[in-house]
Amino acid sequence: MTGAPYAVRLSSNAAKVLDTLPGQAEDMVWDVLDAAATDPWGFRQWNADDPEGGDVRYASVGGLSLTYWVNRPLRHLTVLSIVWLG
Repeated sequence: MTGAPYAVRLSSNAAKVLDTLPGQAEDMVWDVLDAAATDPWGFRQWNADDPEGGDVRYASVGGLSLTYWVNRPLRHLTVLSIVWLG
């Protein structure tokens, strides 16, 4: 991918979860989002059976899972959910 990284935005639900995470988990969230902002399609599609859902992505690392939507025209990612199983 070329160009500047995509901007990252959090849904209100994702922001609430992020506020409750321990420091190490929060750092992991931002590390994953840095990677996603650089290459939004580097993580798998949330529902591979949905031909129109290619912009909804799912990133999972250890006990952390993020679901985000890629807004191509505005060049930003919106984090829809954060799940921490730690």
